[in-house]
Amino acid sequence: MSAGGARDVKKMAESLAMLKREFARTYKGGSHIQEILPGRPAEGFPIDPKHLRSLHEFAGCNPIYHNSFEQEVSGVPCVVYEGDISTYWLDSIKHGSSCQPFYPTWILSAYIAVLRAKSLGCRSLADVGSGDGRIAYCGKVLGLDSRSIEIDGALVRLQSSIAESTGVGFEPVCADATAVGYSAIGPGPAAFFIGGLPQMGGDILADSVVAKIFKDGGLKKSATFVLAGSNSKRSLSGSTRNGGWGALIERYGLAVLDTVLLPTVWTFDQAGGTPYIFARLI
Repeated sequence: MSAGGARDVKKMAESLAMLKREFARTYKGGSHIQEILPGRPAEGFPIDPKHLRSLHEFAGCNPIYHNSFEQEVSGVPCVVYEGDISTYWLDSIKHGSSCQPFYPTWILSAYIAVLRAKSLGCRSLADVGSGDGRIAYCGKVLGLDSRSIEIDGALVRLQSSIAESTGVGFEPVCADATAVGYSAIGPGPAAFFIGGLPQMGGDILADSVVAKIFKDGGLKKSATFVLAGSNSKRSLSGSTRNGGWGALIERYGLAVLDTVLLPTVWTFDQAGGTPYIFARLI
């Protein structure tokens, strides 16, 4: 089985959402964070076996995970990864221009989101505010020219360690994403994954990045933005339209191409997931 276009993305996203609901209902552990990965390609997960192994390798050499065990969830053999992000969370809030503390999406969610960007024609990827680099890592696994930008030195060192251990070189860069230039992004249409929810400072980061790319004629013609939103009225003080990104989308005249709902660490105890908004400059 191999993953390809929008149909496979939708299938995997729906399958993962179903597994997450069942796993959250039955999970009895007490770890700070927890997530699951299918142990092998299965019904609902048409993923390249080599890619799936790479996702497990990412978890296996990432020190935020301190335990793993096998568990069948809704008939799918899975591996449960348990961990703690407290140390990296604390480090990530020490920077004055940091827009949001480190909270990771699930590894398979990152893969599915990048797969959707690739199916939309993106050949390059910039993971802006990248945390432990899982989105940039998935980009490299999927054959994109992939790099990450993260302000926190401890997280960048973590990324470099993962890249070295796995042999997946996704070029982590320690920099303030609001200050760097983006003209060196790789060839072809580029996907910009911008970390941070709109109500938690992500809007500041996103506005800065979109504004920079808006002024670059070459990038503007082929830039796709991937924005993590929220459908919760409790967490959004304003409109929940487009996951809370409605104002930014209107300000820059972005065209929304798709919305994919995916599990994340911060929605583990919620019925739904996180809407990832795919929008393009037109």
